[in-house]
Amino acid sequence: MAIPVYAGPLERVWYYLYRFICGCIFLFLILPILVIIPLSFNAEPYFTFTPEMLSFDSAGYSMRWYQDMVNNEQWLHALKNSFIIGICSTLLATTLGTVAALGLSRAELPYKGLIMGLLLSPMIVPLIITAAAMFFFYSAPFGISEIALAKTYLGVILAHAALGTPFVVITVTATLVGFDRNLIRAANNMGADNVTTFFKVIMPLILPGVISGALFAFVTSFDEVVVVLFMAGFEQRTIPRQMWSGIREQISPTILAVATLLVLISTILLATMEILRRRSDRLRGIKN
Repeated sequence: MAIPVYAGPLERVWYYLYRFICGCIFLFLILPILVIIPLSFNAEPYFTFTPEMLSFDSAGYSMRWYQDMVNNEQWLHALKNSFIIGICSTLLATTLGTVAALGLSRAELPYKGLIMGLLLSPMIVPLIITAAAMFFFYSAPFGISEIALAKTYLGVILAHAALGTPFVVITVTATLVGFDRNLIRAANNMGADNVTTFFKVIMPLILPGVISGALFAFVTSFDEVVVVLFMAGFEQRTIPRQMWSGIREQISPTILAVATLLVLISTILLATMEILRRRSDRLRGIKN
């Protein structure tokens, strides 16, 4: 928003000072992340800027670490696992979170605050405690086959779904705040059953919030490492778990190339969420 023409000297100073402070905070937060991007193109196997890189000599830059990532079976296996586990856990978390948010939006629901607190507990409890609890819980035999879910794909997917569900609940609940329930009554008066009302009336209006929650759940699963350390075996290694192992066992700038890829994916997802947020505001009649 441009500064008003009638603004006084102090208002003009604060206008530019406020933006300068915001810019400094942004740089403070983003610079440590941005440093890894040029380092991932280092021609030498170092985690520091070489003299050639500082002088912008083309000999100091190389794509070798990206090629190593593509040609390494362990990294490719971890990348495949990240997408499989992330997508499956996102679908489960989105379904559970959307249903929970719809239930919480009903005025007649008793103990709404307590239920919301329980649903959001995975975000509040320290992750190391959650991971340890999940490990002991999923290590117990389940079902007729008496098979423990720890160290299995299903166990990791269920654990990540539990972490992603609170994000879906929050975003969908926020979307439902501005939802006009008269639309549901109008659909019922015109003969639509509950299923038709949900898919034809409710879902199109809350879809931006559902997708935003799903993206948050996917990012949570894709970047999560603590639960994977407890729950996953060698076959279920994800990208963050492989990076953790690479730092401990064999330090290689390939980790920087993978980290740059993760930053790119996160940036795309955040941009998508902002576009969906703006679309949701327009659907609810809120001007940006």
